Amino acid sequence: MVFLIMLGGIVLGSIIFMFTFIVSKRNGKYYLAPMVTFLFSILVTAYGFIVIRGFEGMAYGFLAAGFLMVSIVGTLLLPLLVRRREPQEFKKFDKIFLTILPILFFATIGLVIYSDQGYWIIDKGETTYKEDAGRDESYYRTSTISEGKKQVTLRLGEKYLGKEIVVESVSKWGPTEITVKIVEGGDKGKTPYIMIGLDEIREPLKVQTTDGLVFEPITNKVSN
Repeated sequence: MVFLIMLGGIVLGSIIFMFTFIVSKRNGKYYLAPMVTFLFSILVTAYGFIVIRGFEGMAYGFLAAGFLMVSIVGTLLLPLLVRRREPQEFKKFDKIFLTILPILFFATIGLVIYSDQGYWIIDKGETTYKEDAGRDESYYRTSTISEGKKQVTLRLGEKYLGKEIVVESVSKWGPTEITVKIVEGGDKGKTPYIMIGLDEIREPLKVQTTDGLVFEPITNKVSN
């Protein structure tokens, strides 16, 4: 995951570098290309640690690292990229790239936002089944965790001994719907549970299986 985030930063940083480099042809100030890319890395870092903060803010730090890498490599390669330091007029391909690069930049950001799952797995596992432990029913419970994020804990009962829980999907629009898939693979003497972190819960919350079984919420169960 860290590698993919840094790779995204490298791609976005490269677009910024190329765009600024081409624009710099008009005034011959090619040093602006790595400088602007470096400033973007600072802005992304500041946004992550000041505005977003927490664990998610760290992801912006890795994204900024990609920008920083492009800035450093671009600075080292700048003498090889610049053949003429005097101002130049834009060529046909320069104008094409100046049109395509901003579109590519915002399209990449849009794709990242669209593909963001909006949830993460906090913990999952199994608990030993005991007949007198009140585990004959399945239920979920919601709670608030750090920075106002939400957690949904789903615990399954005796019917699901030896099963595992896999998150199939979480709706991005409208009321929050969590769909899970129950699969084989767990300890035959244990029941499964899963804790799912969410950016937010849009009521009414619905937790269901891929087979259409809807779980009921409960607030007075104490987890083991």
